[in-house]
Amino acid sequence: MTKVAINSFVRRQTAASKFSHFEGSFEDLVALVEANLDKGVQGYRPGVLLVPVPAEGFKSGVVEVNETTELKATFGARLRGELPYIDVVAVGGEKLAAKFAEVVLYSHAVLAEENEAETEAEFEVISINARATDVPEPMHPVSMARNHMGMVGGTKAEYTAEQFAEAIVYWSQRAMKG
Repeated sequence: MTKVAINSFVRRQTAASKFSHFEGSFEDLVALVEANLDKGVQGYRPGVLLVPVPAEGFKSGVVEVNETTELKATFGARLRGELPYIDVVAVGGEKLAAKFAEVVLYSHAVLAEENEAETEAEFEVISINARATDVPEPMHPVSMARNHMGMVGGTKAEYTAEQFAEAIVYWSQRAMKG
């Protein structure tokens, strides 16, 4: 049985997308994941594996902005019942090279629960998570506020003033690729 295969969900993560992506082929990605499979740790539930891989060849979905970066703002809610907000993305600019990358795998059993298994492989690649920092990027301040206040679309959490300040400073110089 094949150890790792590509699920169609990850195919949306391309250079032209707003998501982080791998600059090699999906076949190369599978080989990289298989070579690092022993470093994988359990994700949010059994059957979900987070596999750290060398960051070379990965791009984050984040763009550093400057006075020439074209920005686009939209106003709306992500989910029904959620408070709408202004979302600003970078239309121009280049995605930042990743300093950290991990690949999210779902086991065949987990995917089969919702009839989402596309292969007979033991695991399928679901997502590429790449970031432009060595440490976790701060959450966007709007998301932090939604969580902190227990609003619809948020997950209740407490943050310090320092964490809010760090997030505001970080995201005042960056935007997601739009």
